[in-house]
Amino acid sequence: MKKILLFGLLFTIVELGACAQPASGEVLQSDKPRASAPAADQADLTALVDGNSAFAFDLYQALRKAEGNLFYSPYSISQALAMTYAGARGQTEKQMADTLHFTLPQNRLHVALNTLDLELAKRGQGAKGKDGEGFRLRIVNAIWGHKDYKFLQQYLDLLAENYGAGLRTLDFVRAPEPSRNTINQWVSDQTEGRIKDLIPQGAINDLTRLVLTNAIYFNAAWQSPFPKEATSSGDFQLLNGSKATVPLMRQTGPYGYAEGDGYQAVELPYDGSELSMVIFLPRQGQFEPFETSLTSEKAKGILNSIRSRQVKLAMPKFEFDSAFSLKQVLAAMGMPIPFTTDADFSGMTGTKELFIHAILHKAFVVVDEAGTEAAAATAVIVGITSVPESPVEVTIDRPFIFLIRDIKTGAILFLGRVVNPAE
Repeated sequence: MKKILLFGLLFTIVELGACAQPASGEVLQSDKPRASAPAADQADLTALVDGNSAFAFDLYQALRKAEGNLFYSPYSISQALAMTYAGARGQTEKQMADTLHFTLPQNRLHVALNTLDLELAKRGQGAKGKDGEGFRLRIVNAIWGHKDYKFLQQYLDLLAENYGAGLRTLDFVRAPEPSRNTINQWVSDQTEGRIKDLIPQGAINDLTRLVLTNAIYFNAAWQSPFPKEATSSGDFQLLNGSKATVPLMRQTGPYGYAEGDGYQAVELPYDGSELSMVIFLPRQGQFEPFETSLTSEKAKGILNSIRSRQVKLAMPKFEFDSAFSLKQVLAAMGMPIPFTTDADFSGMTGTKELFIHAILHKAFVVVDEAGTEAAAATAVIVGITSVPESPVEVTIDRPFIFLIRDIKTGAILFLGRVVNPAE
């Protein structure tokens, strides 16, 4: 049985100077329960998803400038940065909203995020997952604060009501290593041991005051498994004109398909037909102009044009990881103030002591006959101011772009490209 396993993580580490008490890991939970029936309407949900998609492809355009394969989780990044954004004020708030495409006011944005999160939690009823354990799409949040450091109650209430996250106290000053190990163990637990030691030694120190964490775990079966015996070696055309020999998985069947000027697109649904992988395959020699022109609006147009066709499909097995810093990228995209001493995150503490020091993101993906396994992790470090017809043939033997999406809402959970499956 074809199995798909994807998960992503996002970490927001907030730092500032002074104060310190022992690390405990106890939870100082807001007395506000998570809103189980949020009031966001369809218009707000659509605005949220459209904004998240716009951010996803804006970020893609910024990250694609580096050579090689690329993979990340825009959904995880958006959600964890939204928890940080909840404490932003003034120009810090405006620049984050503009860059992240948060078009809704704060009082509606977080309600819409909760609505989308709860909608995604409904996915996979009765669907198959890895090793017969059943479909899983798990999205969880946690907040780690320095013990006795004071956060505004309304900020904690907002996170509790909309993100289901309580404040877990740690001693980042006197016990930075035990604190780091506690958070890393949470990461490992949420990803079933797939990501270990995410936060490196030294990343948490006596300046750390808050760590916001978000984890996504996805485990589902392909709706139509690829027969392993049909896999055979084939040539993959590289961007420099040379070729790499890679194993190509093959099968013919009904898939979502679209084509247009310079591209083909194919959609591979997961069991239950609620989520899918969509591959954008530019025509030979057209990868760079297609990639350069790829926006959320163009992607939406392609996705809306997908129709069922008989497809003779060949696609490569691949495995790679990505690692990059997002601080300079996001600053260049339009939010430089949050990374300076002019930042205003007073909505967290009532003071203007916080600013973002660094944002790190790592991702990993594997696709083969047994399934797909993927992980994504980000660290944001903030510190003190100081239908049947003849089969159409789709042979994915050249660079392509792919995404994992929720079909009903259109939410993009993962986005990436493969320029060399053999890397």
